[in-house]
Amino acid sequence: MKIFKTKKYTILSNILKYSFVFVFAFMLFVPVIFAGTGTTGTGITSTIDNPLGTTGPQTIPDFIKIVINIVLVVGVPIVALAIIYTGFLFVEAQGSPEKITKAKKALTYTIIGAAILLGAFVIADAIGKTVDEIKSST
Repeated sequence: MKIFKTKKYTILSNILKYSFVFVFAFMLFVPVIFAGTGTTGTGITSTIDNPLGTTGPQTIPDFIKIVINIVLVVGVPIVALAIIYTGFLFVEAQGSPEKITKAKKALTYTIIGAAILLGAFVIADAIGKTVDEIKSST
């Protein structure tokens, strides 16, 4: 009985070990099997539609601006709450050196996170304005 279980699991492990071969063969033969009878060779036509629809942003810079604005709307209150939390940690420390060190680290990381958040907005805005300026000058 033990031999049967061992063989069963070795077969499964070999299938999993060489599964990339099956995936590669599948990728090679699927276009051949499902190819149309068009005059352009395979007969496969493809288009990429805007996943955000016709009312959403139509260009990548517009999409990036929207994403950064959403991140700022969510991130700024989180930074404010983190600063309040670090203030609570300082009050809770009551002179304990270990707790004050923990509170200082929390404040440092909060300030670094806020700088990254606002820095990303400033850098994206600067790059966007530079690209717009280059577009208008040509």
